Amino acid sequence: QQQQQQQLQQGGGWRWRLRHSLLSAVADLRIDELFDIVVDYPDSEQALRELDTCLRETDKREQLISVVTGSYRRRLLHPGANTVDIITQYISSIRALRVLDRSGVVLERVCEPVRRYLRSREDTVRCIVTSLTDDSSSSNELFEELGRAAMGVDADDADDADDDPAQFPDVLPQGEGGGHGQWTPDPVDADPSKTSKSRTSSDVISMLVNVYGSRDLFVNEYRTLLADRLLATPDYDVDREVRTLELLKLRFGEGNLHFCQIMLKDVSDSKRINAYVQSVAGASAELQRTPVSAKILSRLFWPTFRTEELQLHPAVLASLALYGQQFTELKAARKLQWKAHLGSVTLQLDFESRPSRQFTVSPAQATAALHFADRRRWSLDELSETMKVPPAALKRRLAFWVNNAVLREVAADVFETVESEEEVSAAAGAAGTAAAAAVAAAAADDEAQESALTSATEQRTEEMQVYWQYIVGMLTNLDALPVDRIHNMLKMFLMGQTFDCSQQELKAYLDHKVREEALELSGGMYRLKNK
Repeated sequence: QQQQQQQLQQGGGWRWRLRHSLLSAVADLRIDELFDIVVDYPDSEQALRELDTCLRETDKREQLISVVTGSYRRRLLHPGANTVDIITQYISSIRALRVLDRSGVVLERVCEPVRRYLRSREDTVRCIVTSLTDDSSSSNELFEELGRAAMGVDADDADDADDDPAQFPDVLPQGEGGGHGQWTPDPVDADPSKTSKSRTSSDVISMLVNVYGSRDLFVNEYRTLLADRLLATPDYDVDREVRTLELLKLRFGEGNLHFCQIMLKDVSDSKRINAYVQSVAGASAELQRTPVSAKILSRLFWPTFRTEELQLHPAVLASLALYGQQFTELKAARKLQWKAHLGSVTLQLDFESRPSRQFTVSPAQATAALHFADRRRWSLDELSETMKVPPAALKRRLAFWVNNAVLREVAADVFETVESEEEVSAAAGAAGTAAAAAVAAAAADDEAQESALTSATEQRTEEMQVYWQYIVGMLTNLDALPVDRIHNMLKMFLMGQTFDCSQQELKAYLDHKVREEALELSGGMYRLKNK
């Protein structure tokens, strides 16, 4: 290429200037469109090839980095953007910018603000893990990337394939010994603190994991997500989750996912135990009236459950007691500890002069419905005392039944069942506007989507509570400190103990304390909040 340029300059300066002007104009056009080109990749690969050709003969590398970084900040890195969309654009950037710069320097500089912004979002890890394990969509790029391991294509093989000079003839200079065997130095704008191998890796999953720098956070989030899926599954079918787990083992190692394997085994064992209990005690009146199917979990291997008090209906308690008795006979010296607020209940509601209706609801909603089957009218405070549920939380659960015309509010915080079609019409009129129904529906959706487990972030916050007294002592004596100073002092105080808290995790914990109004943050300095 340098020889061609020299020939053009020697043969006619105007030709070289004309070619340079045209390439500059095309480069400016493609650089301004690069955000959309990345979105459309791989359909837009030809446009990237054109830009690559222009960049080789024009000095517009810094312009490209500046313009694209600004486009990302303006169009992507703001609160209105969905986290899933940001992750999708980041994945497309990894693949598209490799076409422009095989050294990975452009990708590193353009996407560094994206990585920082993703770390600041609380739902980033869950969105990545959800996409990584969701095989329901044929267009899920992350799950397809994970499935490559099952076909014997690991990350190293992928990198070697990408280095094939036949694929990218213009990247590696061709010499007598062949371009593939020649060493190419990093560009002058490369970060000297990072190795070439880390920049040139084309393993998308590893680059997403490196956003946080630790696999443990992703493994713990997958445990929580798997637990949510297993608890939400109405039956004991775990074939899909077993397949996903085997793929993750190839990527993250079997030892890191040992707990997940035990969780799947618990569900499989529960199927066998449930069949035994149903065969032995299925003829009893209690289980015929209120059938029970249980998932029996090994407490030490499952994530921490959210605590929620709930007093179940006496008919349900009788069936649970009989089920537990049969389990104890099968498993000597072992006893079930029921999590009353977890699981789901299928109810068939019969009315005086209305068709029967069937619902699948949470235990709290089902318990409220069973109490209304015993007595038509309840006040909120009375039902709250009977169920041992706070009135505000109970009212959100009753909103589901009001929205489905099973209950109506006849007075302030007084509810009764709707038994006839005439009462349904009256209840609809009393509901007021459609906005009230929308609020009730939103409350029902929140109830259905609420996780039964604490998230990985919440678990980590609880674990870091042991450092709180040290932090209080520091800030009491020294008034205000930045996060790096607090982190260094904690490492010094806990030198003889295990201290595995990174500065980023500590900052997230301190920000959590700021939101709880235990600390104040001003100018990067944390201090105790004056009471």
